[in-house]
Amino acid sequence: MDPGGRDGLYLGFDVGTQATKGLALDAASGRVVARGGQSYGLIPGLPPGAAEQDPQTWVQAVREVAAELLATPEVDRARVRGVGVSGQQHGLVILDAEGESVRPAKLWCDTTTAQEAEELSQELGRAVPAGFTASKILWVRRHEPGLWGRVRSVLLPHDYINFRLTGRMTMEPGDASGTGFFDPVARAFDPGAVERIDPRLGEMLPPVIAPGTPAGVLSAEGAALLGLSEGIIVAAGGGDNMMSAIGSGATSPGVVVVSLGTSGTAFAYSDRPVVDPEGLIAPFCDSTGGWLPLLCVMNMTGVAEEVRATFEEQEESLESLTDAAAAAPPGCDGLLLLPFLQGERVPNLPSATGVLAGIRPGLLRKGHLFRAALEGTSLSLGLGIERMKRLGISVESVRLVGGGSRNPLWGQILADILEVPVVRLAEPESAALGAALQALWTVRREAGEDVTANAVAAPFIQMEGEAICPDATRSAIYRDARPRFRELTERIFSPQG
Repeated sequence: MDPGGRDGLYLGFDVGTQATKGLALDAASGRVVARGGQSYGLIPGLPPGAAEQDPQTWVQAVREVAAELLATPEVDRARVRGVGVSGQQHGLVILDAEGESVRPAKLWCDTTTAQEAEELSQELGRAVPAGFTASKILWVRRHEPGLWGRVRSVLLPHDYINFRLTGRMTMEPGDASGTGFFDPVARAFDPGAVERIDPRLGEMLPPVIAPGTPAGVLSAEGAALLGLSEGIIVAAGGGDNMMSAIGSGATSPGVVVVSLGTSGTAFAYSDRPVVDPEGLIAPFCDSTGGWLPLLCVMNMTGVAEEVRATFEEQEESLESLTDAAAAAPPGCDGLLLLPFLQGERVPNLPSATGVLAGIRPGLLRKGHLFRAALEGTSLSLGLGIERMKRLGISVESVRLVGGGSRNPLWGQILADILEVPVVRLAEPESAALGAALQALWTVRREAGEDVTANAVAAPFIQMEGEAICPDATRSAIYRDARPRFRELTERIFSPQG
């Protein structure tokens, strides 16, 4: 077997909010040879704004996805050389002295911590969104002091899976930079922020390991969990956005990736820190040694799904609704949706709700409503990307990933709003692919190769079909809609609104 790992198989897992997905990458052929997935939901019956999951749900899903991958005839478990884990960002996993979970994980989309986030923002002098981990820690300390007293370790979701696989607790700069108490410029924890949240927090945090460094190797428990042999390298992994960056080619300057998932994100590689003074564009580190300025809006595919659910009794599918929306005119005859169904992060409106404006006779039909959902989410994302451009990020073309990327109308609307070509990636599960590629990079580095993540990943990134080009007439319509979207948001949700 090649000691550099080039003839091996690499497993990538993406532990998300709605499902865990996995794939097996054959490094020799460059092909994804197996796929798997397990769906799950949030814990039901929680108060408004709360979003939680039991970490054991993720462990069981990883177990089942691994079994699915290894049951594929093209996957020889003896050829597996490395494992990588991508995870939803910002979630809070707290463990006791025995390494057991103290309570369900509060997730990125939990907005119950808005008050704590506002306090931290004021005291630290920089924006700490409600979705970030810092506010969740302060919330648990304040609202559940008995539970907090039992806590000995603080991890992020992907760190927890790595711990279950290796028996070691680690963090890496990419995911850690989404906590709210990590300095992305220094690539280290911020001692002042850590102390403010809790004087004990510093001793609860694991060591930060460098990108390309293994989180460890499969322990006996981890090997049993995956159905593999002990000693296989487990890469550092990272947040889903960082892994998606690797799996979509955003590992060198000039590539902007837009992900249409439960949330909508846009990010690009930078070889320098990009710090937004208002804190709306996250100054993340990436998981290859650079930085990943990132925009995240909380409402994306879920908004389209809400419209579909409205017509569920009529057995409307997303495909039929897309056909109806394509027949409606760009701009929806003035119907405009502010898509803040889950509150919003950019702009920072954790208590906002969705608003449908411009309703006139005939505009509540399915085609107009579904198109308004696609346009409203795309306008929201587009306003954030405008801010990225003002901070110096070049947006010459966009690579589209995530579940919504399969919708051709959505891709065209984005191209028209952003006024740049949009191309789909052949591999829709870019985070799982990125995790597998990071594992390949790590194995090659461990074998003594001096190679960059970009050099390893680039040959595996493939585009699908022709680029979707913007239409000048439609772009002009959306250019007029942007200020209306912004002004309506400010009028309704500003403190004076």
